[in-house]
Amino acid sequence: MESDDETVEQIRKRQKWETDDHTCKDHILNAMKDSLFDLYHDVSSAKELWEKLEARYHKEDVTSKKFLISKFINFKMVDERSVIEQFREVERIRNNFSQHNLVMDETIVVSSIIDKLPPSWKEFKRTLKLKKEDISLDELANHLRVEEDCRMQENEKEQNAQEISKVHVMEAAKFKKPLLNRPNKPRGFKKPNVSGKPNNQNQNQRKQKITCWLCGKDGHLKSECNHWKRKQRKYHASSSAAKDAG
Repeated sequence: MESDDETVEQIRKRQKWETDDHTCKDHILNAMKDSLFDLYHDVSSAKELWEKLEARYHKEDVTSKKFLISKFINFKMVDERSVIEQFREVERIRNNFSQHNLVMDETIVVSSIIDKLPPSWKEFKRTLKLKKEDISLDELANHLRVEEDCRMQENEKEQNAQEISKVHVMEAAKFKKPLLNRPNKPRGFKKPNVSGKPNNQNQNQRKQKITCWLCGKDGHLKSECNHWKRKQRKYHASSSAAKDAG
């Protein structure tokens, strides 16, 4: 602000300060994106501009800290993705802590990441928690990498076993298929009797072809003939009567 009482030296210094302030303000405004420039282009001094920006981004920094901490705490690993890949994602979130002057003890970070392991890693999680000595983040990463590699190998073995089983089933089906598709046996085909038991149907057919030489009728032998049986009864009856008379 000009004054009538200013000396030439004071005027020179004031003008220099105003020029420097204007230059500084222009540099700050030029670095802004359009939306921010529209908000702050009419600010009178670099000092005022800086104070407004500091107030704005200090609030955003506090919000960012809360969001970052919440993101780290609520992160949960899932079975559908690589555990090592998810471990690195958690590490990236933690690495952002330094930008906001946030510090978390490594032991707490390790314990927190172990708790984030997916459901299928329940037993492995329990094993890590039962370790007496503390482990570093690098050691945890190695444990997770080895365990994941072992699980991948086991899954490959199971898949190979399933593929082999499918092949065996298909091969067995090929041998059974001709039996299922064979033509019906011709009429008149008779299954041979291998049980040793008499076949009544065959016996009846044979009987129909037999002729009794005593009575001349078909279907029975002399020993089965009723005429023969009556003769035998009469013969035995007469023999018994003769013995009694003698």
